[in-house]
Amino acid sequence: MAADPIPAVELVIFDCDGVLIDSEALAARAEAEVFAQLGIALNAADVCRLYTGISIRDMLQDLERRFPGQIPPELPSLLADRTRRLFEAELKPMAGVAALLGKLSVRKCVASSSSPERLEHSLGLVGLASSLAPYVFSASQVRRGKPQPDLFVFAAAQMRVPPDRCLVIEDSVAGVTAGKAAGMRVLGFYGGSHCAADHPQLLAQAGADWVCESFELLERMPMLSGIFRTGPR
Repeated sequence: MAADPIPAVELVIFDCDGVLIDSEALAARAEAEVFAQLGIALNAADVCRLYTGISIRDMLQDLERRFPGQIPPELPSLLADRTRRLFEAELKPMAGVAALLGKLSVRKCVASSSSPERLEHSLGLVGLASSLAPYVFSASQVRRGKPQPDLFVFAAAQMRVPPDRCLVIEDSVAGVTAGKAAGMRVLGFYGGSHCAADHPQLLAQAGADWVCESFELLERMPMLSGIFRTGPR
C-alpha cells in the first residue's frame, strides 16, 4: 500500500529572534551586561546556552532557582532597557529574509518567545513589521512557552490552518521541540551569529526535519519548492 501523501504546507510560522532578526547574540550580550552589574555569574555564552528560545517569564523563573535572593524585581525592566538600546544601535535583519518573505506563495506568521512590545520594536527597527503584521504572536498569549507546543498550536489556530499543514522555522532546540510537539514540520535554521559549529546537529537531534544555514539555500531545497512563487509577482 502506498504511503499517504504529505500534506502541502499552507502556513509558514517564523520564530523571530535568530530567524527573522540576527538578535540572539545581541540579546545575550545585553543580558550578560545587566547580570554583571547585579553580581549574577552568567556571561553571554551562558545566556545563549540556557535561554535561547525561552520566554522572559521562564528565564526569570530559572534565574530565581539558580540565584535565590539575588534577582531584583526591576530585573525585567533593566533587561528590556539594555536590550532595546543595543538593538537600536546594532540590530540587523537576517540576511536574505526580506527577499524570502516576498517570495512566499503561502501564508506566514510569527510565533516568538519575545514580548509583544519587543516584537513590535525589533521588527520595526529592521523594516519587517509591515511584511508580517498583524500576524505576530507572543508566548505571553499562552500559558506555557517553548519547548511546550502551546504557542505554535495557538498561532495555527489563529491562522485557521491545521498543524500538519504548518512549517515552523526555528533556530533553537526549545523551538524545534515545541514545533514537533505541536505536530508540525520544522526546519532548523542556523544562520544566526549566535550559532556554534554544533548547532545544526543539536537542531537535528531535537527533531528538525531539515536544517539549513541560509535563506538563499532554503529557497533551493526541493522539498520546500511548493511554498514559493514560480513566476512574476
